[in-house]
Amino acid sequence: MSTQERTDAFPVDLAGKRVVVYSLGIEGRDLARFFVSRGALVTVSDTRTGEQLAAAGALAPEGVERVVTGVDLLDPAGFDAVAVAQSVLRYNPVVVRARELGIPFTSQMRLFLQLCEGRVIGITGSSGKSTTTALVGAMAGAAGVEHVVGGNLGEALLGRLGEISAETTVVLEISHTQLQYTDRSPGIAAITNVTPNHLDQFSWDEYVGLKRNILGHQTRQQSAVFNADDQTSLALMAAARGRLVRCSIQTPIEGDGGWVEEGRVMVRNGRFAEAVCEASAVRLRGRHNLSNVVMASAVASQAGFDSQAVGQAIRDFRGVPHRIEVVGRAQGATWVNDSIATSPERAIAAINAFSEPVILLLGGRDKNLPLDRLRELAGTRCRAVFCFGEAREIFAEGLGSAVPETRGVATLEDAVEAAAAFTREGDVVLLSPGGTSFDVYPSFEVRGERFRELVRALPDFVPEVQS
Repeated sequence: MSTQERTDAFPVDLAGKRVVVYSLGIEGRDLARFFVSRGALVTVSDTRTGEQLAAAGALAPEGVERVVTGVDLLDPAGFDAVAVAQSVLRYNPVVVRARELGIPFTSQMRLFLQLCEGRVIGITGSSGKSTTTALVGAMAGAAGVEHVVGGNLGEALLGRLGEISAETTVVLEISHTQLQYTDRSPGIAAITNVTPNHLDQFSWDEYVGLKRNILGHQTRQQSAVFNADDQTSLALMAAARGRLVRCSIQTPIEGDGGWVEEGRVMVRNGRFAEAVCEASAVRLRGRHNLSNVVMASAVASQAGFDSQAVGQAIRDFRGVPHRIEVVGRAQGATWVNDSIATSPERAIAAINAFSEPVILLLGGRDKNLPLDRLRELAGTRCRAVFCFGEAREIFAEGLGSAVPETRGVATLEDAVEAAAAFTREGDVVLLSPGGTSFDVYPSFEVRGERFRELVRALPDFVPEVQS
């Protein structure tokens, strides 16, 4: 839908206007640069102190008139427009106040979808969205399609608008917090799954509603791609305005979609079904990753990518960092970095990706999510659980009844040391924390990088050899 068709589009002609940007993170800096380039008088407000921002490398872009840090977010009164990063939640008092005052407001994702000239593929979900997004991007590359991959990947999206034309396919990972403010939907919108997550921020119904928002502005000519093996996604299908596309690794699909049949990944877009590759060619561990492959294949089919190129991309794809990433071997065990796992559901998927005995490293900041299923699985699959960080007592109490060798330690460093002392030949030491990194680390990537450093420092470490 073009900008001209919308009467409620955010005004981008802001020369000489006063704009406040909430957050000096990646999205906030991207927004600030955009508004400065449009001649706006930009103020940035961030509750973190100057020292904290400097430590994170969060410096105000050139041209910003004023930066206010270390105090509550500024009142929006008196500004001509407001822009928020996804970390500023929709019930934040400054967002509520801006709405009450009738001040135009936007977010990075909302503004990008408003101004992007290319075809947009958007992928959201509680888990799997990063891998699925990266896979679709790899498929586009293999098919020779001009494309950009970005979104909830630390991308300066607005800064890339200049390289996007009407012929560009834009593949976006979109988080639930980015969907708080969007008023447009991607032409191809996919939901990998919806499971309990982020219940420290939103109620379950609110969280599901945010995921649903990726579909809410589609037309009948566009495509809505769902995981038919996921119960919540089944319920969300009723909200689809676009063409219904279903995916499953459990049963063949009638109609448009993707599935596994007789050991092959199959897709259909229209009348005929075709195989894109053998399921055995998927390099990624775990059934959840096979589900990601099937969904990515269905998305690529809807986008018109060549099926042979799609199959080749699957065969070549080795995954993305911090997602069941084998770091190497030490102390007789295989050490695996799954720092992306910020919920118990993701930790469950990671454990199920291995047949070997698991030593599980849990920790970080708790998100008020149930531990019942993780406790049950850990009781049968884990030899030990070492819990670290802010949530160590919560995790240790939650799993201790199922795994006798469950212990709380202070830091990730302590957890690696404890695991190294406990391993025996054939174990998998799995960092799949089940909590966010924000107790100590600014992102799950930084936490994963620290884990790699610690494992590589073990005395008999041997790196993973890529075949």
